[in-house]
Amino acid sequence: MGDDEKQVLLNQKKEFSRSISHTKDELQSFRSCLRWMCVDQSNPWWASLSWLLFFLLAIIVPILSHFWLACADCDGKLHRPYDGVLQLSLTSIATVSFLCLSKFVRKYGLRRFLYLDKLCDESEKVRQGYTAQLHRSLKLLAFFVLPCFALEAAYKIWWYSSGASQIPFLGNVYLSDAIACILELSSWLYRTSIFFLVCVLFRLICYLQILRLQDFAQVFQEESDVGSVLKEHLRIRRHLRVISHRYRAFILSALIIITASQFASLFNTTRSHDVSIYRAGELALCSLTMMAGLFILLRSATKITHKAQSITCLAAKWHICATLDSFDGTDSETPLTQIVSNERLFSMNIGGESDDDDAGDEDDDINTTKIIIPAFAHTVSFQKRQALVTYFENNRAGITVFGFMLDRTYMHTIFGIELSLVLWLLGKTIGIS
Repeated sequence: MGDDEKQVLLNQKKEFSRSISHTKDELQSFRSCLRWMCVDQSNPWWASLSWLLFFLLAIIVPILSHFWLACADCDGKLHRPYDGVLQLSLTSIATVSFLCLSKFVRKYGLRRFLYLDKLCDESEKVRQGYTAQLHRSLKLLAFFVLPCFALEAAYKIWWYSSGASQIPFLGNVYLSDAIACILELSSWLYRTSIFFLVCVLFRLICYLQILRLQDFAQVFQEESDVGSVLKEHLRIRRHLRVISHRYRAFILSALIIITASQFASLFNTTRSHDVSIYRAGELALCSLTMMAGLFILLRSATKITHKAQSITCLAAKWHICATLDSFDGTDSETPLTQIVSNERLFSMNIGGESDDDDAGDEDDDINTTKIIIPAFAHTVSFQKRQALVTYFENNRAGITVFGFMLDRTYMHTIFGIELSLVLWLLGKTIGIS
């Protein structure tokens, strides 16, 4: 008995150690990224530096770029008539992203915000999958930021090298242009990185909930206690409500800003008779950048909503399999008193479809989970199973924005409108339609 108590204490100590933040834990790379981006606000010094850099690169530099470096008197390819829309769009989306990220880190802390303090309660499969995705998130951030920055850098270098004599400068012309170019590129990189970082963090948190839902789907194979199933589902629904509450302002603000930016770009390019890649290429790149971030948000939200709602289908399949198995072996409507087999597998092969048929990317790994009915499943009454299925049908889980469920219908509608605007802008600039 003493050994058992000692083992329990060791397990509690291990779980407690996982919830404490260390210098060299899973978040080491994320902390380094936040400090390099100067958005770490763990102490007053870093907080002051973070706000100072934000005002410099997100507000002051764009204002100077538009009113002093845009070269309104330039002719031909060097003229930037859409610089105002571009700077306002990037500054607005970066401001919303910075304010939300600052609130998250200051109020919850990075470890609690990413739910790493709750991983000790999850299975080993969930912990390993989430830790691996945590390390891949920074690569995903670089995958979206670096190509956009490379295109912007190529454009800025060409623009400064072609129009140096027409831009106001102090002292040496080459030194002045180099400093101005570096400041503009730093401002672009900072604003886009902040926006993509918040989007990637949202995707990471949603991925954890997907791992939990996949792990939760296994209870229909291993556990038949309705109370345990309901308790676990309530826990997942609570986490989804917390995520929705934290991110709803950011998702709605990003959607409004990006849509307004697309319409402003549409109106400005429609009024002009001389739209080319030299004049509006930077505006098109800005639209593609914001659309990529919006796609990350919508796809992550709709994916977790779809998988959460697939649990209803899985529970209904489990209910009918258990019911059919209880009536197996008799033609009457009276269930058997003896269980014929200890375990039966229901593959639900309907319409002659085989397991080798390719269902495509839309095939849900939760919905296609095979139901195994163990012998003790018959101890669950029909009324309990029916009540659980009814509960799932009337309590849909997923990501919501002020009461609106972000499912595939909303995603197709929103993304269709935004993509139409972007393709129209690309058609005006580089001939894509």
